[in-house]
Amino acid sequence: MDTNFEPIHIVWLKRDLRLYDHKPILEAINSKKRILLVYVFEDILLKDPHYSSRHFNFIKESIRDINEQLKNYKTVVCIAKGDIIKILASISRKFKIKTIHAHQETGVMATYKRDQQVVAWCQKNRIAFKEYLQQGVFRGIKNRNDWLKKWDQLMNQKIEKISFSVSNFIPLKTIESFEFYLGEDTLQTESKGIHQIGGYQNAYRYLNSFFNDRYHNYQKHISKPDLSRRSCSRLSPYLAFGNISMRQLLQKTEYERTQGNKSYALRAFSSRLRWQSHFIQKFEMECSMEFTSINKGYHQLKKTINPYYIEAWEKGNTGFPLIDAAMRCLVETGYLNFRMRSLIVSFFTHHLWQPWQACAHFLARQFLDFEPGIHYPQLQMQAGVTGINMLRIYNPVKNGKEHDPKGVFIKQWIPELRMLPQAIVHTPWLINSFETSIYGFKLGKDYPKPIIDLEKSRKKATSTLWPISKSPAVRKEGKRILSKHTLANRNSLMT
Repeated sequence: MDTNFEPIHIVWLKRDLRLYDHKPILEAINSKKRILLVYVFEDILLKDPHYSSRHFNFIKESIRDINEQLKNYKTVVCIAKGDIIKILASISRKFKIKTIHAHQETGVMATYKRDQQVVAWCQKNRIAFKEYLQQGVFRGIKNRNDWLKKWDQLMNQKIEKISFSVSNFIPLKTIESFEFYLGEDTLQTESKGIHQIGGYQNAYRYLNSFFNDRYHNYQKHISKPDLSRRSCSRLSPYLAFGNISMRQLLQKTEYERTQGNKSYALRAFSSRLRWQSHFIQKFEMECSMEFTSINKGYHQLKKTINPYYIEAWEKGNTGFPLIDAAMRCLVETGYLNFRMRSLIVSFFTHHLWQPWQACAHFLARQFLDFEPGIHYPQLQMQAGVTGINMLRIYNPVKNGKEHDPKGVFIKQWIPELRMLPQAIVHTPWLINSFETSIYGFKLGKDYPKPIIDLEKSRKKATSTLWPISKSPAVRKEGKRILSKHTLANRNSLMT
């Protein structure tokens, strides 16, 4: 290697697409060497079944936002496609890479193995590789004895201001000369749905509108499929891809709670931020959850895949209006509130009696805010295979009447049912011949008949799962899980 090459530091961007409260960037700047910001559209992720074009569009929008902020410093994020190690090797033929800075990622197994390969490559090439904590998730801990204390300390740290100058960065002209640099044109996107747009500036637009107005009905509307779209923060994709840090959001939340009469209204929101980190930490400590039930006692549970059921569920054609509306909404917009997410998973795993693994990748591709550390623990909790959570089998009719009583959400996403009155819209299979003629609606033609018997399927799930939950194997595993993941002061998450 040519020792005359300029020594530089690389900041490898992953799920941390921002410029502020960004420890890798801060440390790289403090090195007094020029830095190169790098994002690679990796083949392993472009092919990964968890990701879809909506995620990569969000990433592109986020990078465009960063580049707009970098204009004053005459640089851009160096974007490439392919294998991260090959890209790093190409850079090392032009510069002497002193250190690679990156946030630690609690991702899927593919990204974990990728990170291990990058570490090995750095060691082989005598390049320092420094990882930094994000979201208060700690790698390698065996229990939660002091996790919350450490998490609080990290979240309460003062956010250090990062000052940039042109001299900090490898200039745009040099980056444009790299044979692997894809250029700004690669970041163009075509909207294929009603998706939130990525980027730091959009994150703060949602943040400000939430704290200025929308928070008022957060608790009241959190379970409503329609009203929650406005009353919830809608910040989850920005957290998932790091347009805003957990620390930034938490500190902003705590500040807002001191203003006027906001404290009570924002208490639940503040709690959810803590719970989010809790679940990601849980996944970090038991990443096998991506593939198998965390409670090994449930490995005995065998379910037969039914392609007909799965296709009907994915396309929103199950014959159950709230389920179908939720699925169609999710596919189109990439968003559902927590209650509806729980509902569709419960229906899939309990009523349709399908293994949770069979919906994991499909849902991940639909959720714009796909976060592995939230995704898999929640899937398993709703599927009733943890052995530590109450078995919940949601009734879609009951939930529809409670949370969408007038059928506003249902009719928005199922136009076939718009002519039906409130009394029928939740249970169109009960329509009689007189109503059929009045409303010009024919079940089985205009809208599918229910693909399962709701009561029979509930009884089957209950009669199967309850005995397993009482088995010695499940109880033993339940004790292990609680010992490993239960917080010493669980109530602290509620503050």
